Amino acid sequence: MAIFRLNHAVLYVRDVATSVAFYRDVLGFSYTEGGDAYPTAAFLRAPDSTNDHDLGLFQIGAEAGPSGAGKTNVGLYHLAWEVDKLGDLTELSAKLQAAGALVGSSDHGTTKSLYGKDPDGLEFEIVWIIPADLLTDADREQGGIRRLDLDAEVAKYGQDARSGVGISR
Repeated sequence: MAIFRLNHAVLYVRDVATSVAFYRDVLGFSYTEGGDAYPTAAFLRAPDSTNDHDLGLFQIGAEAGPSGAGKTNVGLYHLAWEVDKLGDLTELSAKLQAAGALVGSSDHGTTKSLYGKDPDGLEFEIVWIIPADLLTDADREQGGIRRLDLDAEVAKYGQDARSGVGISR
């Protein structure tokens, strides 16, 4: 028995319509067949995904408080989605900034990441992984986390550079 990938995540949200609009308009998710059949739930698929759905959203109401995960109780820190091309990371950075949802970016050596928050303050990561054939010793040995210079990464690898190890198709 071996688990080989995450199939989907389910989030509790204050308002399903607001969350659907964010994940659709900013991150490019779309409804699955019948995914909008419930007034307080939605099932969404990421662009180019082969999953039935990647994200389930369940409405719990406007009175719901913020998540205390990592502050006052245990819980999920974030979800991470991988993009296919480095240019996708550039495009999503601009969309997240325009939506006021970009909260950070990091260079982890072998991966380049954006961090955002959805309308309920739930954090997510969007990651591009350096392809194995382009990895250098410096990439592998980088200690700690550095500020991401996305323009420099695009200049180094190009907008069309495909993500590396971790692609699930």
